[in-house]
Amino acid sequence: MDRRSFLKFSATAAAVSSIGLPPEHAAAPLNRVRLSITWGMFRNMPVSEAMAQLARLDYDGFEMFNWRNADMLNGVISEMKKYKLECATLVANKGVKAPGCSLTNPKERGAFLAEMGLAIEAANKIGCRRLVTLTGDEVAGMSRPAMMESCVAGLKEAAPLLEKNGITAVVEILNTYVNHPGYFLYYVRDGAEMIDRVASPNVKLLFDIYHVQIMEGNLIQNIRNNIKRIAHFHIGDVPGRHQPGTGEINYRNVFKAIYDLGYQGFAALEYGPTVPLLENMAEMRKMTLFG
Repeated sequence: MDRRSFLKFSATAAAVSSIGLPPEHAAAPLNRVRLSITWGMFRNMPVSEAMAQLARLDYDGFEMFNWRNADMLNGVISEMKKYKLECATLVANKGVKAPGCSLTNPKERGAFLAEMGLAIEAANKIGCRRLVTLTGDEVAGMSRPAMMESCVAGLKEAAPLLEKNGITAVVEILNTYVNHPGYFLYYVRDGAEMIDRVASPNVKLLFDIYHVQIMEGNLIQNIRNNIKRIAHFHIGDVPGRHQPGTGEINYRNVFKAIYDLGYQGFAALEYGPTVPLLENMAEMRKMTLFG
């Protein structure tokens, strides 16, 4: 999909069918943080069983399955209709390094826009309202201000299509100390600058608590300072990216801060549990209940 095709797609994408799940800021239940889970945590569990377990454990959604596999996409759509579950996010531009479709490299702008167009089409099919968006790695020979400018320009170009479809790009902050050396967006302050410069209600931050803790900590204050810029959270403890309670983060306090701020989006499990998955999921549901 080139730029001309992308613009043509933007004029028609609103007509793509949707299964009518709640919008980004649908009212959350009064006593809880809305929970999602990244699909990779289910490993080889069949889609039908995974959906049934999510419903049984009173989860609100799921995310980040391989929507580019048509059979997988259609299977998930079919099974989720049996339950009150939302697809919380899909990954838009392929992955952390965003191969060939990054935001940091202006030469990849057309490919970035093409991937966003395809992801929006898939999101409309399944009723997903958020797209995980990765900046990609730093570009050799480019200054950080130049890469920031490229990210802002790419997101500004994508913003009209996102707004037309009622879908939010959530740009993820990752750590470079442990997991993703070379990734561009690693500080909350830079993420805040990026969101403010794009100035679209449909471009926000994905605040990954694990990554932010590694890079700078100060989690609750960072969340309070940026809650209007945040449209999604990911969960994992430090060190090791295991379940809350295995490391240094007081997740009960973090969840309470998020709840008290009136946040109505999702917080998604994304880690390797050291106990049986379903046991841990039940414990996480209890940890995120308030009131």
